[in-house]
Amino acid sequence: MNVRSRRSFLMALAIAGLATAATATPASAAKVGESAPAFTATDSNGKQVALSQFKGKYVVLEWHNQDCPFVVKHYGGNMQKLQKEWTQKQVVWLAIISSAPGKQGHVDGAGANQDMQKHGAAPTATLLDPKGEIGRLYGAKTTPHMFVIDPAGQLIYNGAIDDKPTANAADLAGAKNYVSQALTEAMAGKPVSQPATPPYGCSVKY
Repeated sequence: MNVRSRRSFLMALAIAGLATAATATPASAAKVGESAPAFTATDSNGKQVALSQFKGKYVVLEWHNQDCPFVVKHYGGNMQKLQKEWTQKQVVWLAIISSAPGKQGHVDGAGANQDMQKHGAAPTATLLDPKGEIGRLYGAKTTPHMFVIDPAGQLIYNGAIDDKPTANAADLAGAKNYVSQALTEAMAGKPVSQPATPPYGCSVKY
């Protein structure tokens, strides 16, 4: 294969890769300013949890993978602090595990509970999504990937947990937390100043 042919071949591969990436998230994925997609899932205790049961409350969705270095960074204390702070203010916090069987981060209910208890985490519930149905419904790309839903059921935030896209715990100091910002502004009756940001972390292991 000559140089020109090789370049053409690599360009074709790149274009194919971009097409794959572009179609990985369904067109119907959750969009800020629209109604949050409804779902029902089994939590880590075997109970059915439906988004509709939390109508009238703020809801945070946190995509979780216990083995992801970016999640490990935030579960050094930051995520637990956020969970406790906001659930005390009547916010519903749902941690969602969309790792498929055999993939990094996949656990059953007992495994999810053990992990959360080990880290002193305090989500309202941990939802198991091994088929990735909720993840794809929302277009969740990374762990963590954060979403905030208002009491009317509208999605008001979609993106990163903060503005420091690293796995280094030292970067938590001085980071702007987009989830806290969205909740604080919305609860004060203000528009969310940054309703969408690029999520960062490990790819969701569908």
